[in-house]
Amino acid sequence: MSNKITINKEKVKEQFLEAMHFRHATKEYDANRHISDEDFNYILEAGRLSPSSLGSEPWKFIVVQNKDLREKLVSVAPGAVGKLETASHFVIIASRKGVRYDSKYLLDQIKAVADLSEKELENVSTQYKYFQEGRNILASERSLNDWSEKQTYIALGNMLTAAAMIGIDSTPIEGFQDEKIDAILNEAGLLEDGAYSASVLAAFGYRKRDPLKAKTRRKQVDIIEWA
Repeated sequence: MSNKITINKEKVKEQFLEAMHFRHATKEYDANRHISDEDFNYILEAGRLSPSSLGSEPWKFIVVQNKDLREKLVSVAPGAVGKLETASHFVIIASRKGVRYDSKYLLDQIKAVADLSEKELENVSTQYKYFQEGRNILASERSLNDWSEKQTYIALGNMLTAAAMIGIDSTPIEGFQDEKIDAILNEAGLLEDGAYSASVLAAFGYRKRDPLKAKTRRKQVDIIEWA
């Protein structure tokens, strides 16, 4: 695949900003409208191709379409009430635990993306160790897992934007009970025996009605400072 793409910059900028104005945290979905397999695979691909720190890709995308499982999640995810019942697709982005510089997962990941000798692999692992120590990522199990969770939000943002670009609505959701949702997902065999934990949820579909007012955001002058 060529690394070069031909684009009409002005057209792309216009389409992107239109999508940003279109996108909002949808409160209610039209249960009668469903995203096509082709369109939803495109959204998932936007998540899969997202960047991550150290190329770690510490995520797993769990697409919850089973009605019984959705019903179980309602009691532990108050922020998803209504969305679980009506959204065309519902995704749980889970983050990988214990992604240390010397973990089997990260070493295997390095091998998967680069054909390295054992010596080269050792050097890269050492560099990753310095990075994680320098950012205090290794200070505790919590800080290590928080680092992985941060990466999932990059994938989430790209998925929300990709959806908006083709007129599909979405809702990012943080309102859930960590331990209880993990228990449900573990029982369903979806977290690989506790190797992953739910990080953030997202509903996708088509809005039942338009928002009552146009999108508002703080002005650039309030949030941007050049140094």
